[in-house]
Amino acid sequence: MHKRNLTTFFIYAVPYIILCPLLVFQFSCQERSSKNESNNQEALNPEKPNILFIAVDDLRPELGAYGASHIKSPSIDQLAAESLVLERAYCNVPVCGASRASLLSGIRPGRHRFIGYSTYLDKDYPGVISLPRHFKNHGYHTISNGKIYHHSDDDQDAWNEIWRPVARNGGSWRDYQTPENIELEKDTPSRGLPYEKADVPDTTYFDGRIAAKTIDDLKKLKEKGSPFFMAVGFLKPHLPFNAPAKYWEMYGPEDIALPDNYLQPETTPGEAFHNSGELRAYADIPKKGLVTNEMAKKLIHGYYACVSYTDAQIGKLLTALQELGLDNNTVVILWGDHGWNLGDHQLWCKHCNFESSLHVPLLMKVPGQSANKRSDAIVEYIDIYPSLCEVAGLPVPEHLDGESFAGLLSGEKRQKDFAISKYRDGVTLVKDNLFYTEWLNDDNEVKARMLFDHTNDPLELNNLAAKPAYQEKVNELSQLLRSNWGEDFLENRKQEDI
Repeated sequence: MHKRNLTTFFIYAVPYIILCPLLVFQFSCQERSSKNESNNQEALNPEKPNILFIAVDDLRPELGAYGASHIKSPSIDQLAAESLVLERAYCNVPVCGASRASLLSGIRPGRHRFIGYSTYLDKDYPGVISLPRHFKNHGYHTISNGKIYHHSDDDQDAWNEIWRPVARNGGSWRDYQTPENIELEKDTPSRGLPYEKADVPDTTYFDGRIAAKTIDDLKKLKEKGSPFFMAVGFLKPHLPFNAPAKYWEMYGPEDIALPDNYLQPETTPGEAFHNSGELRAYADIPKKGLVTNEMAKKLIHGYYACVSYTDAQIGKLLTALQELGLDNNTVVILWGDHGWNLGDHQLWCKHCNFESSLHVPLLMKVPGQSANKRSDAIVEYIDIYPSLCEVAGLPVPEHLDGESFAGLLSGEKRQKDFAISKYRDGVTLVKDNLFYTEWLNDDNEVKARMLFDHTNDPLELNNLAAKPAYQEKVNELSQLLRSNWGEDFLENRKQEDI
């Protein structure tokens, strides 16, 4: 694990601390936390910055701030203008429950850890001090609104308050509003349609309600006066692509096109592909084979509408933060839990090791420090925990696997220059412009490989792994991957019964 300057300070300070009780008192509150960090909270410090922690489900970096001129995302784009924009950020697991558990614990996924959507942090790594728990232990009032962990009953002690919206019409988490979809979900074994366009106000759907609840909470937190860690988890653009009609109408047929890599080259191993099973559960979607081009474009249209809908809700939060006078002392971080295949490689949903599932948007606004800053340094989601500790002035727990990227605000160069992502048997190393993946069998031996050079193959259509000219590079990347995927990568800490 990368050791920051604070560790060096204590190594040299220990002899003096032993000899001088005064120093013990002065610096004891600065000790770095461990996995067994006490749950006792520190006295409140009015100088501590607030944290607004915005999570967006299934959000690709297909936004104006990342060069996508066809997407209407003005609120996120404005936030980006005030933020450090991480242009090469990667999730560590391309599936929601596992990605969130890894990010919020600061721990890499392993062979038996953080596997699927149903992951519980409490089960996969019991006893670890999570990001919100760490802030709570240091005097922050912590609130979870919407979807932060996949399960609302995971890591409950990390929060002072937990709230999720419940469907008003007796429906499911899919939150359908049109009679057609409500009946489809009720009368068939499948779900309703994978999209919905309804002439309703923003607050009819969950994300509008999440924004409204969070704004009310911000008002209460201002009156309370203590530092807060406000986590807000928006559900769109997750399937089904439900959004008010006005957001659908922002896009015309000229804005919708199939991706340029809507194909599966023979050189790509079969392990790289899947059946888009998450989508197959919806009405009008065939159980196998390609969807029609008409349906593919409808799905892309729905995804874009949902991005614009959630963007508008984010805008409401940022406006409220400013109107309440909280913006000058609030760090805002925005992230999508993983990428999403929007027809890339003829795939839908996440669940794979292509860049379209791994590349994610990541913005961090630090008042007075971050405006108009961008970085192409490679960062990964386990780096968020130490970064927020650094900008908030909190000690960095020893168990973290990531490295803070806060130094990028002042032009520092990162020491870690790679990212590692894992989905099921596939483990991917991102290094420079190379994307290397190897799939493991039950004996942890390599059964398939994939290598793309994004310098001349950004669409990942030419697998170089089997080419003789690249064998030395493949061996080098494999060694780098295995030496950095974590000392306990093969260890199983999972606790089945919580």
